[in-house]
Amino acid sequence: MTDNMARLRIAPSMLSCDFGRVGEEIREIEKAGADWLHVDVMDGHFVPNITVGPPVVRAMRKNSSLFFDVHLMIDNPLKHVASFAEAGADLINFHIEVEDEPGDVIAEIRRLGKKVGVAVKPKTSVDSVKEILDRVDMVLVMSVEPGFGGQRFMPEVLPKLTELRKLMGPEADIQIDGGIDENRIVEAANAGANIFVAGTAVFGNENRTAAIAALREGALRGAGLNSREC
Repeated sequence: MTDNMARLRIAPSMLSCDFGRVGEEIREIEKAGADWLHVDVMDGHFVPNITVGPPVVRAMRKNSSLFFDVHLMIDNPLKHVASFAEAGADLINFHIEVEDEPGDVIAEIRRLGKKVGVAVKPKTSVDSVKEILDRVDMVLVMSVEPGFGGQRFMPEVLPKLTELRKLMGPEADIQIDGGIDENRIVEAANAGANIFVAGTAVFGNENRTAAIAALREGALRGAGLNSREC
């Protein structure tokens, strides 16, 4: 990929894996060509579901050298970022919709030596994060309502990707999460995303290598590139 454009990355979501064999699942997707590993953390308050905590992230970390992208869908991220940093997160995403002061969360994640992401729900506007764009490493646009895997992609969020790309420039990391498959990824890449979270599209396919390859091809096509440029 050309130097003045952000690198395309495929980030399988562990929310869709078989937690009865999580170590094997992680090793399999790493071997299959995944770039990042996306871990959804839900508290049963900010979203209606409950998933994993720091001990599970720590156990996952033992099975992989992949970049760990930990997505906190929790009410009070400031209280918990240290635990997830210690457990092995490389980047910690928090939601702009929570009550914690964004600047405080960003400062704490930086203090811990981790990269920072800020996430927005489908109905949250880009305006909500404009003031902190120069202080984060990535913006995550949710293309489903957070809380459960396997939901349908919401195409109405695509203009937010385009708006963010214009605001942040060609090298910025912009992630999309929710309902991404080999077809929707084309639209998302075309709109401006460069990091793609995919759960069912990867873990629902017995051939994870083929699944990740199909997603990457779709992302390249949407970005107007070919494999020689990435």
